[in-house]
Amino acid sequence: MRPSIPVPVLVGLLVGLSGSLRLQAQEPESAFRIPTTNPHAVVLQQIAGTEVEIDYHRPRVRNRTIFGGLVPYGQVWRTGSDNATRIRFSTPVSVGGKRLGAGTYELFSIPGETEWTIIFQEVQAQWGSYSYDDSKDALRVSARPEALAGAVESFTLALDDVQRASATLALTWDRVRVPLTLTVDVRETVVPQLEELLLTAERKPYFLAAMFYFEHDLDMERAAELMEAALAQNPGHIGMLHRQALILEKKGDIEGAIAAAERSLAGAATSPPELREEYTRLNTALLERLRGPRSR
Repeated sequence: MRPSIPVPVLVGLLVGLSGSLRLQAQEPESAFRIPTTNPHAVVLQQIAGTEVEIDYHRPRVRNRTIFGGLVPYGQVWRTGSDNATRIRFSTPVSVGGKRLGAGTYELFSIPGETEWTIIFQEVQAQWGSYSYDDSKDALRVSARPEALAGAVESFTLALDDVQRASATLALTWDRVRVPLTLTVDVRETVVPQLEELLLTAERKPYFLAAMFYFEHDLDMERAAELMEAALAQNPGHIGMLHRQALILEKKGDIEGAIAAAERSLAGAATSPPELREEYTRLNTALLERLRGPRSR
């Protein structure tokens, strides 16, 4: 069974907005929580159509020797403090080049001076790593630590360098940063749901779907087809015409791209000042690029 992306999440993805995720707390929102030594933190991030959630606690350096001291080299570490750190993926992902299925995992690591092992394990509701059992490991990957110029006081797990279908899971503490690449296969996780939405939605999101195909370099024939349908819904829309030109350029239809850009430029001439300025500039630059090789 393929992983299912909820329609609201998919729509939020297409318009470039991250859907808000609700933390599933163990206590009612109104319940008072006694502050702890190592504050609780949650990281929420959307990568393509995939939701990633990290739930962990953040110890501080407090003038201690961390790696090779408080956290020994060569031993399994809870990768945080208190409860075992948890990480959830709403779809399958690739971690450090290895596939990991959708689901929630406990995150452990084995620090080393020149190489770390990052471990994703089935959820055991563990406190720390005292009852760690490697037979429950779902995935192990290697990562190389990087030395930092300055110290980071609070242990930090973050999703950095978020791209269209990838991000860096970064562990940072004291003077060490350990990066690990996460990637999402949008053909597997998004395209089937997108095509289903195009069949079932009352108002077909042709423009958003066309731009998704275009921006992810998936299928320019399909992108062009969807943009044509979008323009049938919105005849003469200068923004859509400009993007149709970009799609046709990438598809290799230079004549069609020039025609679309010229139509967008003509429409810009009768648009309000701000739109006129923007689309005159965009289409003029595009037409110069499209006509350049033809005039040589």
